[in-house]
Amino acid sequence: MKGRAKPRGATMTEKTIDLDQHRGMAAQKATDLRRLLASVEANEKALRLRQDELEARLIAAPAANWQEAAEKARYLLKIFASSLPAQDPRRQKLIAAVLDDFERLARE
Repeated sequence: MKGRAKPRGATMTEKTIDLDQHRGMAAQKATDLRRLLASVEANEKALRLRQDELEARLIAAPAANWQEAAEKARYLLKIFASSLPAQDPRRQKLIAAVLDDFERLARE
């Protein structure tokens, strides 16, 4: 069986083509947005995995001293601070005051 004949004018090259240069501006923006979204989603997944690991370690053993207990509380307060109910300015001030207290007492 003979090999297939190449169509006239079709030659293979090792040089790659940047397809983004051949797209219109709207298509390039759409492609950039899809790539950025995929990157953000991957970063969020990696962050969730690291948070799960941290939380498992925090749960695994009781705090050995007040400083370790304060670190656990600080972590929980930061999570709460990013939630919608914590967006109340009074709660933000309270959270900041408690975190300041932790810092001040840890230095004493």
